[in-house]
Amino acid sequence: MGFAWLNQTKRFFAASTQVLSMNQRNLEYIYPNNARSDFPIADNKLLTKKVLAKVGVSVPETYVSYSSFFEMRNMAQDLEAYDAFVIKPAQGRGGGGIVVMGSKHENGWKTLGGTFYSLADIKKHIADIIFGVYSFGLSDHAIIEAKIEQYEALNQLSPFGLTDVRMILCKHQPVLAMLRVPTKESDGKANLHQGALGVGIDIKTGSATYATHYGEAIEHHPDTQVSLQGFSLPFWQNIVQMSIKTAESVPLKYLGVDLVVSKDKPLVLEVNVRPGIEIQNANMIGMRKILKAQAARVK
Repeated sequence: MGFAWLNQTKRFFAASTQVLSMNQRNLEYIYPNNARSDFPIADNKLLTKKVLAKVGVSVPETYVSYSSFFEMRNMAQDLEAYDAFVIKPAQGRGGGGIVVMGSKHENGWKTLGGTFYSLADIKKHIADIIFGVYSFGLSDHAIIEAKIEQYEALNQLSPFGLTDVRMILCKHQPVLAMLRVPTKESDGKANLHQGALGVGIDIKTGSATYATHYGEAIEHHPDTQVSLQGFSLPFWQNIVQMSIKTAESVPLKYLGVDLVVSKDKPLVLEVNVRPGIEIQNANMIGMRKILKAQAARVK
């Protein structure tokens, strides 16, 4: 009994030393590799888009942006031409403040979940964004951008919202990747803390490996019962190369790149200077081991 317990403890300790903790991420990778003065490149989605557009990295089209109430005076005309669009704060985090308008109706629009927004509702939401409700009290810009029609196979995987790919890179080298899959519980958002699923993706092949929900292993989507293992992401090599090009285009050396797969190509949504560590659960592997191996190859 004593030997069995000892062996189990040793295996647990060996595995835990491979997992990157939050403190280790901050002290060993984020702060040594990213100058504080460069954080706005990742924290401001409008600035990120501007930087990436210059080097030919595809991003969702921006229809209009607002930073003051004066700029909102022609909002009715600005939005009139669009049946569907996405509202998001330039400096928001964790999906806060993002509203996806899926269809146009008389006197307003409806979200993918069926909530009706009048023009007055939209103005109030944009005013909240400008006031900094979703960006820690800082004044912000509201972005109105094109709604992405995602690849059909991903619609079948999850019809509740836009799935996205999170790729973590260190010194331009991919470390781990996962697909974040929305659920009913997450209200169509690809946010793991709100109930989205994390699906580990093999970087070499683009194939799904493991899947988790709140850190617990699962095999099927809880709402659709579609299998979360074995499928391969389309345009995978393009996704990898686009992630690398994005990393090479900004001064940050440790970052997360978030992408979506549209009907015909991948697009970069944003860059994250503080990518979470839950990606290790989705892949059933610790990043610390991978990062150390990469550092050894560079030397």
